[in-house]
Amino acid sequence: MLRSWQFQIRLNERSDKAIYLQIADAVIKDIQSGRLRPGDALPGSRNLAQVLKVNRNTVVEALNVLIMEGWIVSKERKGTFVADRLPVFREREKSNPVMAAMKKTPDKRFHIQFDDGHPDSRIAPITELARAYRQIFNLKLRWQMMGYGSELGDPELRREIAQMLNHQRGLQVNEQNLCVTRGSQMAMYLAAQCLFSPGDYVMVENPGYQPAWKAFESAGARLLPVRVDKEGLMIEDVIACLKSRKKIKAIYVTPHHQYPTTVTLNLERRLELIRLSNDHGFTIIEDDYDNEFHFGYRPVLPLSSFRELKNYVYIGTMSKVVSPVLRIGYLTSSSSELITRIGALRKIVDINGDSIMERAVLQLIKDGTIKRHIKKATNHYRVKRDFTAALLTKLLKEKAAFDIPDGGLAIWIAPKKKVDWQQVTTKLENQGIKFLNPGVYSFDSKINGFRLGYGSLSEKELEEGIIALGKQF
Repeated sequence: MLRSWQFQIRLNERSDKAIYLQIADAVIKDIQSGRLRPGDALPGSRNLAQVLKVNRNTVVEALNVLIMEGWIVSKERKGTFVADRLPVFREREKSNPVMAAMKKTPDKRFHIQFDDGHPDSRIAPITELARAYRQIFNLKLRWQMMGYGSELGDPELRREIAQMLNHQRGLQVNEQNLCVTRGSQMAMYLAAQCLFSPGDYVMVENPGYQPAWKAFESAGARLLPVRVDKEGLMIEDVIACLKSRKKIKAIYVTPHHQYPTTVTLNLERRLELIRLSNDHGFTIIEDDYDNEFHFGYRPVLPLSSFRELKNYVYIGTMSKVVSPVLRIGYLTSSSSELITRIGALRKIVDINGDSIMERAVLQLIKDGTIKRHIKKATNHYRVKRDFTAALLTKLLKEKAAFDIPDGGLAIWIAPKKKVDWQQVTTKLENQGIKFLNPGVYSFDSKINGFRLGYGSLSEKELEEGIIALGKQF
């Protein structure tokens, strides 16, 4: 059968989008424009591969995508044809949980919302994720694979994460010793419930991350604050806690870019903390929440990568890589027994997780989408960080001290005079600017600094917001 339709597309090998997806999207565009109509025949895969000068397998992949999404149908011994009943974009968007989550209504009271370092959802590969989700969902239905899976998460995804941790972050783990969770906070909660008993103590950075503190307290643990300076957590405070003869079970740290101050724990203190952990038998709970976005030579390797360290729990997330609404976190540990207990608890509270989303993320890892997005996003955030740094230097240099971090999505700013943060928060909210009161970082609310997240804001929002901030102190 002759196909009169002429396929017009320029493939871009340097694009972040895979070649097979460029082909699929070009066909969709022609269907939506009316150049291709219901029932029209498409060229065969060999013919199309010759026309486009690509491998036939690439064309087959593109056709499979179109079939999965309902744009075309395959008829045995006849070929592929535009579907008689075409998918309606709005209906697909409404029914797809990925796209629906991305369209949550923002708080209309504020036209600028400072956060503590969220990624920019506007550059996230949401279209690719939504497409992968639909494909996996259709495959799951077709193959009747909707039953329960492992309580530790999809085995292939765990294998990919373990490989990433081993190759890029120096850990030595395997998929049997790794659990996928619905975000890092769930990982924190599961670890706390399986690690602590009522009356145990856990050392935490002060200032630090309160949601983690709450997870520990929910398991009956008590908190011991450890101060933080420009070199990270202060080892002298750790030693003082150990000398108190309290039943110290663990320490919670964010050594890569400390939350909220963004400082990096220096090597001498890292080694001393590892020695103390080994000598006293407490576990190091390491939260490596923003490892992917680093603007220097390379990220500092995690504490958990040191072979000398005997007891650790390592927690990470993919929510920063794509978007906060993507709840994919993970944890691994030096103790396989702890992972077994975590898996058993996970099975009680969340028997199967989101297996379809896990497979969709796995697909984006395998086809290179995640890798390309991280490269693109890192450049995006580097430019935004430099823009923010220039604004701070221009507007706040005489009023506040700040160091520009070599990674992450936030900057720590310390005003040179004492500030009434409740008053600042109220004044900014009256101007339509949401601001996180620094009291959320500290035990005693005496902290005189704040964490400015710049990743999710536009340059215009950053400029207006920082001008308003500068007028408050």
